Amino acid sequence: MDERTLKTELQRLQRLNADRGNPGSFEVHASTNSTQCQFSSGLKDCHRCSYTIDSVGCTHATHLTRCTQCHQSSRLVDCTRCVECHYLTLCQDCVECTYCYACVGLVRKEFHILNQPYDKKTWFALVKALQAGSSTR
Repeated sequence: MDERTLKTELQRLQRLNADRGNPGSFEVHASTNSTQCQFSSGLKDCHRCSYTIDSVGCTHATHLTRCTQCHQSSRLVDCTRCVECHYLTLCQDCVECTYCYACVGLVRKEFHILNQPYDKKTWFALVKALQAGSSTR
């Protein structure tokens, strides 16, 4: 096999891979290259995601919206590179966090807003006010 044959065959395989759809997925719409996902739409390069919308490169996750490269997580909105997190919004690079809002780089934290801790009751009140304010704009 010469170099030209190798490159030609590699390009053919890359085209086949790009056009393979969403193998093993069920009820997945407007998505590309997402495997074993279900009840989702707008996915790209995701694996084993359920009830996920407009997300890229996420794996083993459920109920994500507009997330990028989040893994083993649930109930995230507008998050990037969060791992093993639950109930986060507008967070980035968080690991094993729960109930965080607009936080960056936290590890094993809960009930934080802008990386500052709050008690549970105050956290829910503040987030409710923040979300109400953003929906009226």
